[in-house]
Amino acid sequence: MAGRRRTSYILAMMTLAKIPAPADSRMTQPDAPGAALRDYDAVRRAIAFISENWRSQPAIAATADAAGVTPDELHHLFRRWAGLTPKLFMQALTLDHAKRLLRKSASVLDAALDSGLSGPGRLHDLFVTHEAMSPGEWKNGGSGMKLAFGFHPSPFGIAIVIASDRGLAGLAFADGGDEQAALADMKRRWPNAAYVEDAARTGALAQRVFDTRLWRADQPLRVVLIGTDFEVRVWQTLLRIPMGKVTTYSTIAASIDRPTASRAVGAAVGKNPVSFVVPCHRVLGKSGALTGYHWGITRKHAMLGWEAGRIGLE
Repeated sequence: MAGRRRTSYILAMMTLAKIPAPADSRMTQPDAPGAALRDYDAVRRAIAFISENWRSQPAIAATADAAGVTPDELHHLFRRWAGLTPKLFMQALTLDHAKRLLRKSASVLDAALDSGLSGPGRLHDLFVTHEAMSPGEWKNGGSGMKLAFGFHPSPFGIAIVIASDRGLAGLAFADGGDEQAALADMKRRWPNAAYVEDAARTGALAQRVFDTRLWRADQPLRVVLIGTDFEVRVWQTLLRIPMGKVTTYSTIAASIDRPTASRAVGAAVGKNPVSFVVPCHRVLGKSGALTGYHWGITRKHAMLGWEAGRIGLE
C-alpha cells in the first residue's frame, strides 16, 4: 500500500501542475517565527526556479544558489518540507504529460486525484462554521465594525490575520517587506472599519488555522464572510471543496445556478478575503491549468502541495 500511495501522491503532484508537498504539516513553533519564514522563502524560490527551468535539468547547485542556501541545506530543507528531494520533484515535472492529457479529457484530473486520495476522513480538512455579514454592513464599507489585525508566521510566508468580534474575517499573505502593502489591500475591502493591531488576539486564530492538531470537529473555527450576496454564495461553495480536490470556475458557476457567470465567479474568487481557509487556491482554469492567485501563483502551488502532502502521508 505504501508504494501505491506514493505513486498516487506523485501523480497528483504532476496533475496539479508542478506542486511539492510537505512531510510534516505541523506549524513551526511560535518561538521560531524567523525560521518558519526563512524556510518558506527558500522553498518558494526553489519551487519557482525548478518550475521555470526544469527543461534544462539544472544541477542542484544552481537551484540552491537561486534559493539562497547551500546544496546540502536545500536537499534537507526540501525533503523535510516537501517529503521528496529536489531531484525527484524535477523528475515529476519532466513527466508532465498529465497536463497534455488534461486538455483532452477533464476526467483525467478527477481520476488522478481520486486515486488513493479519497475517504470519509478527508471530506473536510478544516471544520469551519461561517456566517455572512448583512448587505448593509458590506454596503457601508464596514462602518461601525472593529477589526483586529496581526502578522504571524505560517507555512506560506507571513500571514496577515484579521479578526472581528464574530470570528476570523480576513487572512492574507505576504513576503518579507510586503506586510504593510498586504494589510492595506485588506483594509481597502472594508475602508470604514476601525482597525487596531492586536497580535495576541489574532495569534490564537493563526494557530487554529495552521496547526493541524487543532482542526477539530467539536471546536469549529468561525469564519465571518463580508461581501455581496453573490460573492458570499461563491465563497460558501469554495468551503465545500474537500482537501485534495480541485474544481473550476465554470463548475462553481453551474453549482450556484449561474452557468454563464464564470467570469463573475472568477472575480468573486479573487476577492475572497479569507484565503486558505476558504480555499480559493483549489480552483483551476477550465483546462486544469493553475491560474492566477491574488497572493502569488507560487504560493498557490505551495498550498496545494502542502495539502497533497498531508493526504499522501495518511
